[in-house]
Amino acid sequence: MAWHWLGYTLAVLLMLGGTIATLYPTLPGLLLLGSGMLLAAWLDNFAHVGMWPLIAIGMLALLGMLMESLAGLLGAHKSGASRQALLGAGIGGLVGMFLGLFGAIVGPIIGAMLGELRARRSLPQAGKVGVATFLGFLAGTAVKIACAFAMLAVFGGALIFSAASA
Repeated sequence: MAWHWLGYTLAVLLMLGGTIATLYPTLPGLLLLGSGMLLAAWLDNFAHVGMWPLIAIGMLALLGMLMESLAGLLGAHKSGASRQALLGAGIGGLVGMFLGLFGAIVGPIIGAMLGELRARRSLPQAGKVGVATFLGFLAGTAVKIACAFAMLAVFGGALIFSAASA
């Protein structure tokens, strides 16, 4: 019985930590949040949170992680960025990931701008691509946060509706 409470404590800590980590770029907040939910459901033998809510939670987590990863590139692409700018944004994102929060935000922007400068040698166009990359990054972060709240809503709804039907 004591092991059960230890498991639930770990599940809650994973969910809390995941929710907080979702607010920061490059941290695996959605993965932690979903893992906590899966652990809580497993500890309960999936009595209250079954297969369909967990599938929905997993799909939301994948959507949020995918959007976080690609939104900056999509923003750059929408601004008419060159292939070099898109490649630069991707490389800047990878490098920036290892440089903390500031690097994760600035890396793709600088990479996109440098790539655009290399391709077209136009500072105004490079600036436009940099701004679009940043706006895409913000949109991706917003989608990731929305996915986290949707995951919490699905999990909470499954708990509430299973308790109401019992």
